[in-house]
Amino acid sequence: MSNTLGTGTADGRQSQGTPRAGDAAGSASPAPPRAAAHRRGRARMRIEIAVLSAPAITVFLMFVIFPVALAAYYGFYRWQGYGAPTDWVGLNNYKLILTDPAFQDVLGHNGLILVLSLVVQGPLAIVLALLLNQRIRGRSVIRVLVFVPYIVSEVIVGTGWSLMLQSNGAVNDLLHRIGLGSLAADWIADPDLAIWTLMAIISWKYIGFAVILMLAGLQSIPDEIFEAAQIDGASYWQIQRRITLPLLGPTIRIWAFLSIIGSLQLFDLVYIIWGQYVSGTAGTSTMAIYMLAQGRNAGNYGYGSAVAVVMFVISLIVALVYQRFVLRRDLRGAVTEGTV
Repeated sequence: MSNTLGTGTADGRQSQGTPRAGDAAGSASPAPPRAAAHRRGRARMRIEIAVLSAPAITVFLMFVIFPVALAAYYGFYRWQGYGAPTDWVGLNNYKLILTDPAFQDVLGHNGLILVLSLVVQGPLAIVLALLLNQRIRGRSVIRVLVFVPYIVSEVIVGTGWSLMLQSNGAVNDLLHRIGLGSLAADWIADPDLAIWTLMAIISWKYIGFAVILMLAGLQSIPDEIFEAAQIDGASYWQIQRRITLPLLGPTIRIWAFLSIIGSLQLFDLVYIIWGQYVSGTAGTSTMAIYMLAQGRNAGNYGYGSAVAVVMFVISLIVALVYQRFVLRRDLRGAVTEGTV
């Protein structure tokens, strides 16, 4: 009897324990389907990304990578631009570029324009953005007037300024009329003034784009932060220095990146105002102007292709270094891993 009860008790306990084990097994059994669904979701996501990005990747390969690769190929030849290249020169074109004093000069011009663009346009754009972010009368009109030069084509800007800045142009005539004739100068051809004239025109042309970016960054900052700082007794300049500028940092860094790349590739304004010949004597020639003069106009398309490759490599290195050390804090966390 006791054995029977004991057995029954044991069986009962066993029967009670068995469903628990079954429950555990049952609760673990859906894991493989979930893992399979997760894998299918990730595969579907990859397919969607590939399908959606395929047109952009195709265009990028056709109009960026393929021309660069073709230019690198032609850069190994002395080629006049027609027929198949046959005069192999190897790395001589690239060696000549890096040792040519003229190329070193234009590289220095691009570097100077780059630095001056950041130093002049950046602070001025921030100040104008802070002013235009206030509630002042005619704010919308002023914003439009500041942005208008940016949307005007480079041909119109270059032609207009080249006419006004000639020795007998409107600028010198105005200086004579207001009694400042001693300040009249040859703003375009004088090597001591030409680079500063170029910087003034560039700043006037592109300051509107920088101001619009800064305004967008300022309007993305919540007003509650400024109100809390005012309640705590912070002054206007303390708010701008401790709150506005740090929160505006990502916008400033993106604008600086765009300005750097644009400065390295500057061509149109210099070509329209100074041309390929005057720009060399006036000290405003750039790498793009050098490529045109020594490549197409000299009948040596192979050398011009090599210059284009060098420009691309310089811009790529600057962009990668800037992204690695400056934009890293903004890009960190922009991509979330493991998200389906």
